[in-house]
Amino acid sequence: MTVTITTDTDLYPTRGATEVATPRLDPAVWSDLDAPGPIAPDGLRAFDRDGFLAIDRLIGPDEVAVYHRELERLTSDPEIRADERSIVEPKSKEIRSVFEVHRISEVFAALVRDERVVGRARQILGSDVYVHQSRINVKPGFGASGFYWHSDFETWHAEDGLPRMRTVSVSIALTENHDTNGGLMIMPGSHKTFLGCAGATPKDNYKKSLQMQDAGTPSDEALTRMASEHGIRLFTGKAGSATWFDCNAMHGSGDNITPFPRSNVFIVFNSVENTAVEPFAAPVRRPDYIGARDFTPVR
Repeated sequence: MTVTITTDTDLYPTRGATEVATPRLDPAVWSDLDAPGPIAPDGLRAFDRDGFLAIDRLIGPDEVAVYHRELERLTSDPEIRADERSIVEPKSKEIRSVFEVHRISEVFAALVRDERVVGRARQILGSDVYVHQSRINVKPGFGASGFYWHSDFETWHAEDGLPRMRTVSVSIALTENHDTNGGLMIMPGSHKTFLGCAGATPKDNYKKSLQMQDAGTPSDEALTRMASEHGIRLFTGKAGSATWFDCNAMHGSGDNITPFPRSNVFIVFNSVENTAVEPFAAPVRRPDYIGARDFTPVR
């Protein structure tokens, strides 16, 4: 389906008086499904169908060790902790996430430029790409909070101004993902429907939502309906495994009450043909370190 829009056309209304489901108007895979690339045609078709693609080993053990050491260096650095790009766990007061990590760390900047990573993003989105967001996530054992069910696109559209669903994320595991330590969960096929959430966006909502979500949260009724229709897939795997998922896939993760930590690096690639405009449902933009305004392609 071809849809002609201007940058101020809102194809995906959200944050209104009521919750509204809108059929997806954009493809999930923007390139030819049979085109050569790092993802085989069967993998692209699976991504198109399910909204995600899991890879058992994207990076090797030696590389994992390098990235994990860098994660530990960043999260133990007092200057990084004091930086506004660091989000602190409400209960434990430990660092939960560090944003814009590809600008803070050359180690993670090199990972973003790695063709195994950015090449897959280009193939899925059918264009050059830039980094809309990057971060490291830390879930230490014994009580680290999860992330409630949500569509990333709902937030990126409402609060960052991304017009179309032409954005893909990759979560690369830096520790083993067990079925018990708060791993990523996705509803397969949920990316085909946009769920516009009810309720206006508070000013500076990001200051609260990065610790605990409120605005942009689906209703229990909608989540029950979607889970009944699509089911839920839990991702496990060794360190070095990766999950690519569509910007509109309904996903979340539980608390980690086990002794086993779960950490990952999370990179969001957006098409250079889908650059951010003004927010569609928020009074102000979020800071650039959360939703980039530098649209320089990754090289």
